[in-house]
Amino acid sequence: MKLTAVTLDCADPMALAAFYHRATGIPLADRSDDEFAGLRGADGGLFLGFQRVDGYRPPSWPGQEVPQQLHLDFDVDDLDEATARLVEWGATVPDVQPRPDLWRVVLDPAGHPFCLTIPRGAA
Repeated sequence: MKLTAVTLDCADPMALAAFYHRATGIPLADRSDDEFAGLRGADGGLFLGFQRVDGYRPPSWPGQEVPQQLHLDFDVDDLDEATARLVEWGATVPDVQPRPDLWRVVLDPAGHPFCLTIPRGAA
């Protein structure tokens, strides 16, 4: 098997696609009205999709009232700089940070938690 796509539920697919496009530089590859949007990596790489869900409720972090179900990890060169840039673009940083020296938990504009990490061996 080969992983080809990850799709996140949200209330506004284009807004979330725009956030992740800015954060990763992956180009917009698909848009279906206001119901779906997606980004695709170069050379047919991983597809990151965003689908509209009526009554969407963001995951709770670190609580489990609404489970996170999955999260994405992104390597960055500088945790503080990357976190600040993402906050400028609409992300939030929750108070609970289990290992802020090694990774940062960030919530995208739709509330999905994801982690910023320093590449292994770089720290």
